[in-house]
Amino acid sequence: MSLSSPGEPSEARANPLVRWTRPLAIAGGLLLLAVAGVVVTSVLLRWLTQSSISGDFELVQVATALAAFAFLPYCQAERGNIMVDTFTHRLPARMLRKIDATWDIVYAVVAAIIGWRLAVGALDAMRSRMLTMVLNLPQGWAIAACSVMIGLLVIVALAGAWRILQDER
Repeated sequence: MSLSSPGEPSEARANPLVRWTRPLAIAGGLLLLAVAGVVVTSVLLRWLTQSSISGDFELVQVATALAAFAFLPYCQAERGNIMVDTFTHRLPARMLRKIDATWDIVYAVVAAIIGWRLAVGALDAMRSRMLTMVLNLPQGWAIAACSVMIGLLVIVALAGAWRILQDER
């Protein structure tokens, strides 16, 4: 995000997608801080008492997946994904915007396929009452949450493409 002068609207206020996805990304960051706390506590306990937090790896696994999916919509809204422009950097700006919009649409389609399969997996995990090995936590809810977050990514990617194409007019 760029810095703005006091009288000028910030990019976050100009782009509602950033405003809507930022709280989710912050929640993902807080979740990763909690993961770090679990890992540090578990390692310290193992070092001090020869035992650790039961199921710590399950907590880390689920929380890391949730955090990763929480970051994706915000990253897309901020246009923070890595772009390789080896062959396109000399093209006219108008052509670059069309290419960016096309890739946003491709990204949305791929994310939609992943989201669809996550939703199917979540329903299957809930139907079969799939649980983690140690803590017996239900897994379907986490998979469903990832599916919802990737659904938000699809919306953000399509809105980004729409915005680029509207700026062309």
